[in-house]
Amino acid sequence: MKEELFISGRNIPNIDPFLNIWHWEIPVYLYLGGVSAGIMFFAGLFTILGKEKEMPTTVKWATFLVPVALVLGLFALFLDLKHQLFFWRLYTTIRIESPMSWGAWTLMFITPLSMLWAASYIKELIPGWKWKIKFVDQIEDLVIKNRKPLAWAMMALAVILGVYTGILLSAFNARPLWNTSILGPLFLVSGLSTGLAAIIWMSKSHFERSVLTKIDIVLIGVELFLIVHLFMGFLAGSAVKIEAAELFLGGEFTTAFWGFVVILGLIIPVILEILELRGFKIPIWIPSLLVLFGGLIFRFIMVEAGQITRFLY
Repeated sequence: MKEELFISGRNIPNIDPFLNIWHWEIPVYLYLGGVSAGIMFFAGLFTILGKEKEMPTTVKWATFLVPVALVLGLFALFLDLKHQLFFWRLYTTIRIESPMSWGAWTLMFITPLSMLWAASYIKELIPGWKWKIKFVDQIEDLVIKNRKPLAWAMMALAVILGVYTGILLSAFNARPLWNTSILGPLFLVSGLSTGLAAIIWMSKSHFERSVLTKIDIVLIGVELFLIVHLFMGFLAGSAVKIEAAELFLGGEFTTAFWGFVVILGLIIPVILEILELRGFKIPIWIPSLLVLFGGLIFRFIMVEAGQITRFLY
């Protein structure tokens, strides 16, 4: 008999311990939210630093990906809901102790903000573009005049969104693998890194890629540190925590996690980025693709593996 597990309001059969393609919605939602948070954070950061001209892809062009990614992520979440017609109830109250409430309201603000931010640059992207409605022009002027305050708001919301993608899982106290405070910072750092990877891939400026690559190297180092700390915490915990860690330390997720996430998704990209900074000609799409791929696989594995672990009562 296959064990029935529970996530996001519905039962999920534990059929495939790795990349269960029939239940892709939550990992994709978490992934797209993380990438969006990373792009928006650095767009806001370099706007505040006054580096719009030196970092055009970061501040302007990469942000066009964010509204699309957020809408697709929300659609994936909507597909996963058990009671889809009642999703609006999330917006009838604010529950400080509920990660889902935090996420819903953060997405409520950050999604239209991302659309306004990208739309304010559309005239630079498409010369001769004109809005047919005068009111839209007025909104655009307002966004442009208040770009730095909006950048501060965007950075704050991006951090909340990035942390939320991890806290959403850690709120499930019945799952030992998810029941750790490390997931919030880990998912945030992973989101920032994947967001940078998307920007670096798009950028045509050597200076911009160099700056972002240096930041990404630091983020990957932090991510590796958090992963090690995560497993050290599990191994120092109770028997069920140790069993959760053993899924990755000789268990069924060992090859997938350490091979695809850690080696292909973190270690090899950081080596390639260091070589690139030292003058070696490395196709920029290779480390960027590996980081993006590793971030996606990381979320699939964490969601799938977390459903297997449980406390004994």
